[in-house]
Amino acid sequence: MKIQSLLTIAATSALIVSASASITMDWVTVGNPGNAAQSASNRSHNFAAGDGYGAVGYSYQIGKYEVTNAQYAEFLNAKAQSDPYGLYNTGMASYGITRSGDSGSYSYSVTGGLGNRPVVFVSWFDAARMANWMVNGQGGGSTETGAYTLGGATSGILQANAGAQVYIPTENEWYKAAYYNGNTSTYSLYPNGQNSITTADANYDASSSTNVGSYVGKSSMYGTFDQGGNVWEWNDAVIGSSRGLRGGSWDSLESGLRSSDRLDVDFPSDESNNIGFRLASVPEPSSLVLSVLASGVVLLRRKR
Repeated sequence: MKIQSLLTIAATSALIVSASASITMDWVTVGNPGNAAQSASNRSHNFAAGDGYGAVGYSYQIGKYEVTNAQYAEFLNAKAQSDPYGLYNTGMASYGITRSGDSGSYSYSVTGGLGNRPVVFVSWFDAARMANWMVNGQGGGSTETGAYTLGGATSGILQANAGAQVYIPTENEWYKAAYYNGNTSTYSLYPNGQNSITTADANYDASSSTNVGSYVGKSSMYGTFDQGGNVWEWNDAVIGSSRGLRGGSWDSLESGLRSSDRLDVDFPSDESNNIGFRLASVPEPSSLVLSVLASGVVLLRRKR
């Protein structure tokens, strides 16, 4: 690609990332591009149900943590004063986010002590709208275009747009970040890099969610937390008329945390007290672009 083209792309991307953003996401980089999918030859366990998942041909970033109540409340305060798309579910009031005021002037606040819990009662469409908002600079940025062309949709099956820069992770991206070890080129059964797990390692078989990142030292190989337990997480898999979930939740049995466990929901608009999400993002800019762009402009790129 010509240097001039790189500069043009980077300048356009700078407009996207520089607009009055108020939420900062902690990303981890998932490298080892071109890894093989899980198979009988590279899994360190005997569960074949996960075979065929995890191959990703590029480097990318994924949220270190699940999206929290505090982050989602910022999104609601920016874009849900009248809430035509149902971004808020009244069930959230019992899990960390309350709403006050009247339609047109709604405001949202986080219940004391629950700001770092994962947001729940979010649909696939809620996650997609937050991804769009992040891409569009937060603040007054659109929720309807960007990573996904939603156009007011609250049902059906929609795919991410080519070039999406912040988005719901694909199933393979989610799976690789959770279970793959790039140092050994093998897949573990659980997202702590091991083939066994206890309630000292992850939040499952419990009575409620915990703050994200509470299980210090129990991350995946790439540094993600809570991909096993805490809340089920949306991914971009399309399974008939359903969307995919992975990872188990606070009320799951141990089996729900396994790489071999795959769940789908018939209605992507479904919302529950044990479903949340994390987002994925494009890779860091290449060293070539960084050397060209001495001003520090960020080049955003998306492969699918």
